[in-house]
Amino acid sequence: MVHQAESITTFRYRFFVNGRVMLNGFTTDLERREREHQVRWPTGRIQQVGEPTTHEEAWDWEREQRGIKSTSTD
Repeated sequence: MVHQAESITTFRYRFFVNGRVMLNGFTTDLERREREHQVRWPTGRIQQVGEPTTHEEAWDWEREQRGIKSTSTD
């Protein structure tokens, strides 16, 4: 079985409102995601965390931020 390398196109981020972290998340489009969050928090700003990564690694990171154990099988 041949496995293709997973694409590294996912960005981890924190969304801040008045210097306070409101959300941790991940997306493939930071600008679009910032606009989506600004519907609720118009003054909020998104900040990329680290380098672009894979979708699976981004999920693991988000679970860590929430204190949820990873489901990876490494």
